[in-house]
Amino acid sequence: MKILEILTEYDSRSLNRPFTYLYDKEKTVDKGFRVLITFNNRQIVGYVLSCQQTDKTIEELEELYGFKLHFIDDVLDCEALLKDDLLSLADEISNYYLSNKIKVLQTMLPPSLNIKKSSLSAPKIAYEKYLIAQPEVDTSQLTPKQLEIYNYIKNCQEILKSEIKSKSVVEKLIDMGAIKVLQKEKRRLKVRNYDIDVKVDLNEDQRKVIDEFIYSSDNIFLLQGVTGSGKTEVYLTICESYLKVGKTVLMLVPEIALTPMMSEYFLKRFSSQVAILHSELTPAQKYDEYRRIARGEAKIVVGVRSAIFAPLDNIGVIILDEEHVESYKQDTPPFYHARDVAIMRAKQHNAKVLLGSATPCLESKARAQKGVYHLLRLDKRINELPLPSTTIVDLSNFENIDRESYLFSLTLRRALEKVLANDEQAILLINRRGFSSSVSCRNCGHIFRCPTCGVPLTYHREENLLKCHHCDYMEVMRDTCPECGSKYLMKTGYGTERIVDELHRLYPSARVLRLDSDTAKARTMIGKTLEKFANKEADILVGTQMIAKGHNFKDVTLVGVVSADAGLSSPSYRSSERTFQLITQAVGRSGREKLGGQAIIQTYNPSNYAITFAARQDYDLFYKKEMAMRKLQFFPPYSYLVSLSISAKNEDLCIETIYTVTDILNKSLGDKAIILGPITPYIPYDGKKYKRSILIKYRDQKEVHEVLSSLLKTLSNKTQINILVNFDPYDF
Repeated sequence: MKILEILTEYDSRSLNRPFTYLYDKEKTVDKGFRVLITFNNRQIVGYVLSCQQTDKTIEELEELYGFKLHFIDDVLDCEALLKDDLLSLADEISNYYLSNKIKVLQTMLPPSLNIKKSSLSAPKIAYEKYLIAQPEVDTSQLTPKQLEIYNYIKNCQEILKSEIKSKSVVEKLIDMGAIKVLQKEKRRLKVRNYDIDVKVDLNEDQRKVIDEFIYSSDNIFLLQGVTGSGKTEVYLTICESYLKVGKTVLMLVPEIALTPMMSEYFLKRFSSQVAILHSELTPAQKYDEYRRIARGEAKIVVGVRSAIFAPLDNIGVIILDEEHVESYKQDTPPFYHARDVAIMRAKQHNAKVLLGSATPCLESKARAQKGVYHLLRLDKRINELPLPSTTIVDLSNFENIDRESYLFSLTLRRALEKVLANDEQAILLINRRGFSSSVSCRNCGHIFRCPTCGVPLTYHREENLLKCHHCDYMEVMRDTCPECGSKYLMKTGYGTERIVDELHRLYPSARVLRLDSDTAKARTMIGKTLEKFANKEADILVGTQMIAKGHNFKDVTLVGVVSADAGLSSPSYRSSERTFQLITQAVGRSGREKLGGQAIIQTYNPSNYAITFAARQDYDLFYKKEMAMRKLQFFPPYSYLVSLSISAKNEDLCIETIYTVTDILNKSLGDKAIILGPITPYIPYDGKKYKRSILIKYRDQKEVHEVLSSLLKTLSNKTQINILVNFDPYDF
């Protein structure tokens, strides 16, 4: 009989501990296996944390433990799901982020292998049947048709059974032993077969950066390279050097929109050695890719944030492209940041971490300045190409306004007309989707709001829907005001859909593509849209931040930032940094080949330093200015942050608890931390629970961590409230 310590699938702080079960059947079970258990009269999935043999009877064990013991219902796996390095990583993440261990383990695993009851109905292995001709067959016994099929299969060496149309002949040949059926696991992710790329010649700056990275004894590097400086080729060459010595590579990109392009670069260079992992794969595709990686068939993994948990062995280097992008930070428990997890994982494998960006986040740049990270720089574009010329257009100046369109300035209109006349391409960035930002009644002033979140609903004309971009609530657009019945409804603000509509009106013959999270709902649409634009099947690409980073379109000679002010109005200490990064990255899409390029930035704040420095592509001056602002406000990188959120179905209980927590923290931390709040968040009620939060600024990580850990233990049995702790939050 075996004693199993099992973690349940429930993500609750009160259940964040192992429960003891027994097993006495013949199936193999060990640490790292999933099992079916009955818990609180429900059958759920559990994860075995430890397994030990015992000679004691169940009666003796129950006397020893002091409670009644139960047997598990079944064993679900034939081998451990996670290797020791990932289990150790799960412990480190759980401890650092004060997260339930089961949530970390669930984050690490694909749907088909997850520690959830739903995983039992998720896709499993799919097989394909291949035919192989057997040697030394007496062909004189075969009919002409059988001989034809046999010789065809023999010449092919092996062929999919489904490709042979003569089913009855095939079955007869199988019965005779002339051909054999071989089952092979099917890879459900269809990857294009590219011709292997010839390695490009590196310039002197690229070679210097690569040599410095490979031969340095440091472990964490920040590659700061201007847009178009050839960072991708640096990544590819570094990966090649690690593959040659038997190491594996993790290549992370921040968003799905960048995955097709980065995947293509790696597939062209490394072919079948590449596995792809991102959230837009189907559960079946994720399962197949995960198994390929675990079996050692893939030496390089290209993916988004969650790919940091890919089951690679012997990792040599972990690369994060566009390391500044906030999507590397998960905004749901366990709230991990891929950069920090990459550093944790690299230590386990004695690997190196390379963070690349034209606009590094201030925390990374500050660490590089202090020598915590090794700074590498690429300050010139490849082939000495100049950065695009940039014009800031002041929309508050009436002389700049185009009478035909209030969305485009005269400067941007003229530039677009020139691009279309010269058969070149343009990118227009507007970091808002939809047609209008809000709808209101002119008669009574009623604003159409989300009934759950309370935020204004965005109008999407193509579907004639009002949508909430926070909780995905939607309703059909009405003809009259629900308050007063008036038909005079006013649509204000604009997004990608409105820009496309305006382009069709102004330039009827222009071919326009749109890329945002609405058009990218279908799994294949991102790659298809980008491929169409790269193949010059469109003249103008309109999109949100998805189009601003990492793309290389050789015929793009104009980038227009339609509304540069959108991000500056957000109530976040990072608003200036976000605006600077987005504009800089967008401007960098222009003029990446010999045609040259220009960028036009439309704004009502032409003197704002985030906009002026972005127009000049001057990261160093922006960094100096923004660091001075952060120091005054005691925000990162001059402090650490942690947000603590309380939610409850009862609003009074929520408010009472957050004030109690604030008092406890004030007494425990004293002058060792600055506590802001309680704060009512932007969305105080999500339709199910009320929310309140506090923000803690501090320098001593250890002390704050201990106080919060103790607080969570105290509150763990209060089942009517939910408490979330988010270390290093991007928003609060």
